[in-house]
Amino acid sequence: IFHGVADVVGDSLQLAVGATRVEADIIVQCGVHFMAETSKILNPSKLVLIPDPDAGCSLAESITPAGIAEMRARYPGAPVVSYVNTTAAVKAASDICCTSANAAKIVRAVEGDTVIMTPDRYLAQNVAREVPEKRVVWWDGSCIVHERFTAADLREFRAFQPDTTIIAHPECPPDVVAEADFTGSTAGIIDHVSRTRPAKAMLVTECSMASNIAGALPG
Repeated sequence: IFHGVADVVGDSLQLAVGATRVEADIIVQCGVHFMAETSKILNPSKLVLIPDPDAGCSLAESITPAGIAEMRARYPGAPVVSYVNTTAAVKAASDICCTSANAAKIVRAVEGDTVIMTPDRYLAQNVAREVPEKRVVWWDGSCIVHERFTAADLREFRAFQPDTTIIAHPECPPDVVAEADFTGSTAGIIDHVSRTRPAKAMLVTECSMASNIAGALPG
């Protein structure tokens, strides 16, 4: 699908941007439900189809507009920064959206000393370390893939394969991010591997992403 069928490939942001440049009347979004919603938001006059309407995301499903309201009540006046990996309803209830690539930049730029981030607690914790001048508070959501990794896993793998570059996604817990050699968004990881061309790389993220990069960089 990634290398043989798609006209546009990329992470959530790249697919959303690509959706704004589509001339066809029909968009088939090969991804999870919130991605199709985002494409529809950006193309209200087009027909947006998703091959599997039940394709969900544990992270997106962990937050609802009611959860946003709960956080606003807990931290009155604090702006709500929601990850792009959320439903259209959650985006509408938020003040601004971010990606894993620009989350720190967005949090640094919004007004106020306290910033609410939803739904990923680990992305929020990693951003808090990057933006110490802000008080970052978060919704207690996470991705079922990224939360399973531990720093001990990475140390064990490094002992087994010391010549391997370990690359983590910022949806991973902070101690995992600290243990990695590089941390970046989906696009950032692809760019890093393409530029640095490590002989061996272990990606601490979705398994299919490693397959896609390996296919693009057979060396």
